[in-house]
Amino acid sequence: MTERISYEETSKGFCDGLMKTEYYLKYCGLDQKLMELMKYRVSQMNGCAYCLDMHHKEAISIGEDELRLHSLAAWRECPFYSKKEKAVLQYAEVLTKNTENYKQAVDELSEDFSKAEIANLTLAITQINTWNRINKAFGTIPGNHKVAKIKQ
Repeated sequence: MTERISYEETSKGFCDGLMKTEYYLKYCGLDQKLMELMKYRVSQMNGCAYCLDMHHKEAISIGEDELRLHSLAAWRECPFYSKKEKAVLQYAEVLTKNTENYKQAVDELSEDFSKAEIANLTLAITQINTWNRINKAFGTIPGNHKVAKIKQ
């Protein structure tokens, strides 16, 4: 596989808005383990190998279980996802596949999330869809992601 466009070849500022959104999402109060689970699922649906590599490594680094990651493609049939996680995964699928089930998905989320949290989830889901599409278009090569070390 050959990378078609590297991030170094983009215009100055290309990723600025995306990175500012990433920073916001990291500190907006949403559970980061849940966010990595959602990002991994969306990346599966979009077939983004680079993002699958990244979010697998990120999820494992914060304590996610291998079995739960490997089973995400069949999450509806697995007993080890919470009701809250299933609502987020369902919403992620609705937004990613652009189905007409928005009201039902938001209604299910409303049982566990505030409107502000649902807005943040919406942003997070659309953000990973954006990253997936960019990386697929650029042909970003998977396998080299390194989890950032946390300074203590």
